[in-house]
Amino acid sequence: MNVTLEAALAEAEARYIAANPKSKQRHETAKSAMPGGNTRTVLHYSPFPLTWAKGERALLHDIDGHEYVDFLGEHSAGLYGHSNPVILDAIQEALSSGIVLGGPNRFEAEFAQEIQRRIPSMELMRFCNSGTEANLFALQAARAQTGRTHVMAFAGGYHGGVFYFRSGGMPLNLPGPWVVAPYNKPEEASALIHENAKNLAAIIVEPMLGGGGCFPATPAFLKSLREGCDATGAILIFDEVMTSRVSPGGAQAIYGVTPDMTTLGKYLGGGMSFGCFGGRADFMGRFDPSRPDHWPHAGTFNNNVLSMAAGLAGLKKVLSADAIATLNEKTKYLRDGVNEITKTAGVGLHATGIGSFVGLHFAHRAPASPEDFDRVDEPRRAGLQKLMHLDLIAAGQYFGRRGYMALMLPTEDRQVEGLLSAVSEFVASRRNLLDGKD
Repeated sequence: MNVTLEAALAEAEARYIAANPKSKQRHETAKSAMPGGNTRTVLHYSPFPLTWAKGERALLHDIDGHEYVDFLGEHSAGLYGHSNPVILDAIQEALSSGIVLGGPNRFEAEFAQEIQRRIPSMELMRFCNSGTEANLFALQAARAQTGRTHVMAFAGGYHGGVFYFRSGGMPLNLPGPWVVAPYNKPEEASALIHENAKNLAAIIVEPMLGGGGCFPATPAFLKSLREGCDATGAILIFDEVMTSRVSPGGAQAIYGVTPDMTTLGKYLGGGMSFGCFGGRADFMGRFDPSRPDHWPHAGTFNNNVLSMAAGLAGLKKVLSADAIATLNEKTKYLRDGVNEITKTAGVGLHATGIGSFVGLHFAHRAPASPEDFDRVDEPRRAGLQKLMHLDLIAAGQYFGRRGYMALMLPTEDRQVEGLLSAVSEFVASRRNLLDGKD
């Protein structure tokens, strides 16, 4: 046990550096060609990230020879695990038939029809290459449809690499007239909708703030957005890039709220790059190139055969309703287990989330949105998140530095128990720091 958080962090960092010399060297070498040795900001953490050599099922192996249970799940894109034979066979079969065909292929229409079957509100859809692209095209379609300019988003939201709405904003966000409202505050959102009704083209919302902390929306909140759009003519867009995996019909099926448009991505490509936007046929039909008034939509790899083949195989042969339910139950057991451990110990660590998602938060009370945190405590919370991350990595458990987890279909019960045991040990060994007695 350490007397202060600073001392505990120094000890944990020294242990981590000593255990991972090859990852450290790789990181130093990578900095000569990439700023920070990194090409994807979310994968960076101090003192340096682990470098992976191999993945299989729900396990990861780093270049220093350590094995970890993967609870990060490639930020929800790795739903099928690292080596699902159905997915691998589909990719191999597609590879053997040619990969850059320059025209429609035999997978894409059936893939779209299967998505449509699961999410009926997507009456027509278009494929693209990422969730960021999907949200970009959805927002531009809403602006074109309504002839308006403004878009409402929510504090703590993340809709892709140029659509951050976390505290302080993001200098690389695409410019535009944004109306940023508090998440899970229906009265305040409704007031802002009506205040901006004349110019409001769309409302974009995650049914669960993903990157913002795995905070599920309340039914009243989503209902208020639907009512606001109905009253003003704005387009309601559900960003289900993450949450489409929480049920066969996505989060909208659970909440019983139907958006005008839905955006998808991540796991739906079967581990390949993927994005999709779709919704009401009355304006998605404007993407029909045979119409004289069509909206053009380009993208060389929109229908690339690897994503189409892997995505179709995943939906048709792997991701059944039973598979989703089993994974959701396993994840609920994990969330409940963490909350029971911390409640019994009397420490302020809470697990949030829905479906197969978990967010871990250091707070005195269980939070429901990013606004529930005291900003004065932010440095301390960040330090505790870092300490927990390093301690659990040392115990063979891998997840996001911010406390983010997205379980995979091949995650085993014994692996969940192993994570709970590691959390219990962390709480016991760092109890004096978690109590704030430093």
